[in-house]
Amino acid sequence: MGPIRIPSPTSTSTSTRTLAEILDAAAEGRFPPPDGGTTVVPQQNPRDAGVIAFTAHSVVFTDEDPEWVRSTLAAIDADALAATMNARFLAALLDRTGRRTDTIDLLTVADALPGGPPLELREIEDPDHPRVRRAHGRRDDVRVWAARGGVLALGRGVAGRWEVAIEVDEAVRHRGLGRELALAARHLVPDGAPVWSQQATGNARSVRAFQAAGYRPVGAESLMLAPA
Repeated sequence: MGPIRIPSPTSTSTSTRTLAEILDAAAEGRFPPPDGGTTVVPQQNPRDAGVIAFTAHSVVFTDEDPEWVRSTLAAIDADALAATMNARFLAALLDRTGRRTDTIDLLTVADALPGGPPLELREIEDPDHPRVRRAHGRRDDVRVWAARGGVLALGRGVAGRWEVAIEVDEAVRHRGLGRELALAARHLVPDGAPVWSQQATGNARSVRAFQAAGYRPVGAESLMLAPA
């Protein structure tokens, strides 16, 4: 099943791109048309489903029937541009798929940087480390590094994109370590690929750290995980 565009009053064209292709283009600053439409694409692996809202265009990645997505969105009593991130639509999608979610995130991306990271890091291979366990539950090809007072995890997440997550100990917060870890990921990402990260929209401290490290806002994302 290929991508299906849900028609809107201003856009009825059809996309043939996969989610990975849409994300690759967004990383280069080429976004879906701001036509108020919604594109439905299949999941690229059984683990990840969800919604990404770009400017005036959304992408729903799910193996559910696109006609169900269409009719459910049409029934939402909300601004059409906000329907895919409306709590009623997200709850309906969670109920239909039996999945779970944490929050709506700000989706950001940054280009790779040459050379080694300007921060002393020690790679962690202990499978029982909490950050390692969490990373393996959400990503593939995971590697985890520790700095004095912080942890950085890098792995392949949604549609195979490289994603970074960081954690800073409370005792060393407000010293720039979050920014340094986020910046280090840009040196560690393999093959010069872009590196993606999600920040909870209410976590202003994390948002500021990633933007200070050069991560660009791309859209909003609600990631729906398979049942534990």
